Amino acid sequence: MPEAVVVKTRKFKRNPLLSRRQMVVDIIHPGRANVAKSELQEVIGQMYKADPKLVITFGFRTKFGGGKSTGFCLIYDNVEACVKFEPKHRLVRNGMYEKKETSRKAIKEAKNKAKKIRGTGRSIAKHKAKRAAAAE
Repeated sequence: MPEAVVVKTRKFKRNPLLSRRQMVVDIIHPGRANVAKSELQEVIGQMYKADPKLVITFGFRTKFGGGKSTGFCLIYDNVEACVKFEPKHRLVRNGMYEKKETSRKAIKEAKNKAKKIRGTGRSIAKHKAKRAAAAE
């Protein structure tokens, strides 16, 4: 049975423009390699009385020798703000956004086709090429 983890937060900041709370998270986990993000979301959600789905954790680094990790945490006030302000790759990790799979070849063909076009039609052609890549 792994030992309990201690979660401490520091540099707490309320960010009303992005409708979120943000902080640095220190985790003390002796006897464990690291702590799962899902477990951290639950613990931090309970600490700040927030829905664990709205807790975004990222950037964790384990200190040399193990036993302590430090990372960053964002707690959004609502789902709309989370989807609006959070980068797509972090939404995909949290299961709030579905990643569109496009082939590597289609992306490269679209890029090279856009390179050949100059002037005002460039953005239109780039948009069409992107759509074609997504359709494949």
